[in-house]
Amino acid sequence: MIWYTALVLAVAVERCAELAVALRNTRWSRARGGIEAGSGHYPAMVALHTALLGGCLAEVWLAGRPFLPLFGWTMVVVVVAAQTLRWWCIRTLGHQWNTRVIVVPGLPLVTDGPYRWLRHPNYVAVAAEGLALPLVHSAWVTAVGFTVLNAVLMAVRIRCEDGALASAAAADVRS
Repeated sequence: MIWYTALVLAVAVERCAELAVALRNTRWSRARGGIEAGSGHYPAMVALHTALLGGCLAEVWLAGRPFLPLFGWTMVVVVVAAQTLRWWCIRTLGHQWNTRVIVVPGLPLVTDGPYRWLRHPNYVAVAAEGLALPLVHSAWVTAVGFTVLNAVLMAVRIRCEDGALASAAAADVRS
């Protein structure tokens, strides 16, 4: 279980790196007139993602969940793939990537990288990680709980993001 704890902590460190990138990108976006939408759901998202990490550790340690090698290693591969996809999204969006929904007027919609095939690839990475990270060590309650709550949150988030992008595009057409 020690190595699993190290894995979850490594994901937590990765999340801190994401937040540092997001903070830098928030400053960049706001300096260019970026408009934030949906800030009301942001605290719930932070709480859910924090609970995922805590839930992984608590369930494994307190409920004594086993590591099932074939399944567990498969889930490690999914976690690594999710991280790879997330950082591909971050790299592709550059300054436009953020943990918040901030749209800078006048910037075109990004259609390169993973956005060539998926409208919201970052959310695919989040869903995959949220399911796989707990299942690395059979924390199925955390996996199911996160997946259900994340689906509700993503319905709100995607509607918010699509609305913000559509509003920006409409404003650009009027300009």
